[in-house]
Amino acid sequence: MKRLIFLSLFNLLFLTNTTFSQFERGYADLVDELLPSVVSIATSQTVERKTSQLPELPEGHPFNDMFDDFFGNQMPKRENLTGLGSGFIINDEGYVVTNNHVISGADQITVIFNNGIDEISAELVGTDPKTDIAVLKIDPSSVNIQSLNWGDSDVSRVGDIVLAIGNPLGLGGTVTSGIISSINRDIGGGPYVDFIQTDAAINRGNSGGPLFNLDGEVIGINSMIISQTGGSVGLGFSIPSKTAKLIVEQIITFGQAKRGRLGVQIQDLTQEFSDSLGYDSTDGAFVASVEPNSPAALSNIQAGDIIIEFNNQKISSFKDLPKVVAETPIGSQVVVKVWRNGEIIDIDVKVGELEEAGKLAKNEGVYLDELDITVEELTSEAINNLGLDSKTSGILVREVGDKNENLLINDVIIQVSSEKIKDISSFQSIIENSIKLNRDKLLLRVIRDGNEFWLINPFVIE
Repeated sequence: MKRLIFLSLFNLLFLTNTTFSQFERGYADLVDELLPSVVSIATSQTVERKTSQLPELPEGHPFNDMFDDFFGNQMPKRENLTGLGSGFIINDEGYVVTNNHVISGADQITVIFNNGIDEISAELVGTDPKTDIAVLKIDPSSVNIQSLNWGDSDVSRVGDIVLAIGNPLGLGGTVTSGIISSINRDIGGGPYVDFIQTDAAINRGNSGGPLFNLDGEVIGINSMIISQTGGSVGLGFSIPSKTAKLIVEQIITFGQAKRGRLGVQIQDLTQEFSDSLGYDSTDGAFVASVEPNSPAALSNIQAGDIIIEFNNQKISSFKDLPKVVAETPIGSQVVVKVWRNGEIIDIDVKVGELEEAGKLAKNEGVYLDELDITVEELTSEAINNLGLDSKTSGILVREVGDKNENLLINDVIIQVSSEKIKDISSFQSIIENSIKLNRDKLLLRVIRDGNEFWLINPFVIE
């Protein structure tokens, strides 16, 4: 028996020493395996800017003819904007993962390999602005590609060593190391992502690149930093692989992300609120209301219920529920545990499909505090009233606040830089991505009183 215990301890020590000795001289061998699969992403887009602002003169003014002669045929100036980011290859079919904000608005996308020789044009497969994920496709026959494997971010722990590889500041093939500083970090990136926080150095251009564990598996997509200077201060954030893998698979299959829907409005449970209900905890999501004909309504979830578990996953906070529901396969049958009047009840629910925010927002004004305007979807009725072409797409400015000195009521915003506006949701995504990129203004193409023109609209965030 003693001999058996001795041998077990010896084997454990041997394996531990072997693991440490593997990296005692650094991560060079591991990095050599990973570098060919990490790429740089170069984007370009062409925008038109007016080269001059002509003064408006009264009709019949003697200078009108002179201005027409000099400036009447002046063409708008075209400018080429470029951007850099990172990405990585996930399979032998040539699919490349990056961040949505890296390629947003791009007219041309080029994938640059670490060897510095191969540069290939990429096709955009699809994006999901809500999680900031985009998938590209390159021709796998035109270059020798090596793909990476997804890891399980759920087993990652605070203190684990991680590596980040990317294209910071245009310096492709840059490797940095650090540890996981925190997990399930909520930094206001939306209800569908709880970030991995790391102190591995991440700078501009690292966006879209992979975060690796020491098994060489991708456990995150480096997405953003928090910094007062714009450089790395050890506060980097990555989209966990559990979330990213699901979204990427959906984009490849459907061209977009598909999310589960329950159909409830929820709010947080404070201690005071729980006490008033006679509920002896603050864990869970309080159901403030239930949408008619939604999966929740059809399964008899009621306003006043407290959801404490969804599909065997504990709901500790109301922020947990949207992410858990969204990641549940559409059409699946799940059990939802609710607290109702002092009892725990199991309710069977068939998960529905979440509609995009833009589809739900039609005919409803949405206030955008970044521009101090209220906009609404451009309906066929509005198109007729404004005398626009029936094929016009964009959003209608319904109200303008005092902080916005550029837009007017009934302006129709149809484009931002090179990206055409389809609905409110697409416009909000552009605003969010621009803020992430530290841009302070938008170049808008606007229809006003039947005339099209461009204007620069600064953000009014204080």
